[in-house]
Amino acid sequence: MRITGVALRWVRLPLVTPFRTSVYTEYDREVLLVQVCTAAGVTGWGECVAMRGGIYSPESIESAEEVLRTTLIPLVTDRDDVTAESAKTSFAEVDGNPMAKAALEMALLDAQLRERRTSLARYFHVKRPQVPAGVSVGIMGMDELRAAVLQYASQEYQRIKIKIKPGWDVEPVRMIRKMLGHQMAVQVDGNGAYTLDEAKKLTELEEYGLVMIEQPLAAHDLEGHAELAAYLNTPICLDEPITCKADAIEAIKLGAADIINIKPGRVGGYLEARDIHDVCGERGVPVWVGGMLETGLGRAANVALAALEHFELVGDLSASERFFTRDITEPIVMHKGFIPVPTGDGIGVVPHPKILDEVTERQDLVFGTVPGSDRLIRT
Repeated sequence: MRITGVALRWVRLPLVTPFRTSVYTEYDREVLLVQVCTAAGVTGWGECVAMRGGIYSPESIESAEEVLRTTLIPLVTDRDDVTAESAKTSFAEVDGNPMAKAALEMALLDAQLRERRTSLARYFHVKRPQVPAGVSVGIMGMDELRAAVLQYASQEYQRIKIKIKPGWDVEPVRMIRKMLGHQMAVQVDGNGAYTLDEAKKLTELEEYGLVMIEQPLAAHDLEGHAELAAYLNTPICLDEPITCKADAIEAIKLGAADIINIKPGRVGGYLEARDIHDVCGERGVPVWVGGMLETGLGRAANVALAALEHFELVGDLSASERFFTRDITEPIVMHKGFIPVPTGDGIGVVPHPKILDEVTERQDLVFGTVPGSDRLIRT
């Protein structure tokens, strides 16, 4: 595959409601998109999940832009024949920056599969035609939380996850169980807000039958998570510490992870995400696909990934309308608690040109030419 053009787009989508965790609050979603064009006349799209200012992780949308321009894009445009697989090997020479790598790899994989006229689902050899939908709910007032949970339950979401922090944990879980009973799968996510001493108080949650407690301690504290996993009956799930296959193997070996959340953007792309899925499956550790408020582009690709055999737990796979009044692709739709696995070429969806232009704040040409490049700034 020969690359003939690469452009970057900054888009901003307002959220239906603010999304609050123990670390940050988002009111709209700023997204860096990567557009890759090939000599065969196809276009692939990638989505960078990094946030502005490095709020969620050391990597930010600004740093991702810089490393894409100066390092990653030149690695694939200097070659006559590039694939997502060969790009992954080349990217390994660059330290860190998994979200930037994931965005470019996704665009390359989308273009590559479109050239071959096949889908991401077929590339992954998945057999499931649909995957269960789960919803993530931010920190909010009790009345607002009650209304939100009842709404999502009525829409037949199969799992509800709520964000928690010290002082905001037992009460909301108790309320949800009282409202919905024990039939609904419920889990909580601390986003690293607890110390080990505080986390041990989470024994109060044991009676509520949670699927898991996700990332209660800081990302670096694997020993603390191992101690907590031995202390609690509720499974401990790791999120932020898992950035590659080796991290997953080490966490499992230490006993720090009963369950692992795999986010393609956090681990450097869909190819590494598949590898982590495989090693966890070999070791009998359940996995699920985490979300980062993706547009329809990343959401569609995540659904295809979640159809792999070892993704036995419900992931953060919600309909587009959960976060956006208007998505940049055809909306990802849930029906009776399930989302269909996209079967179209590539990741299965494309941006709607008119909507994409309306939400684009800036678009720069980095290499070669792309459709409409006469209107772009070459950088």
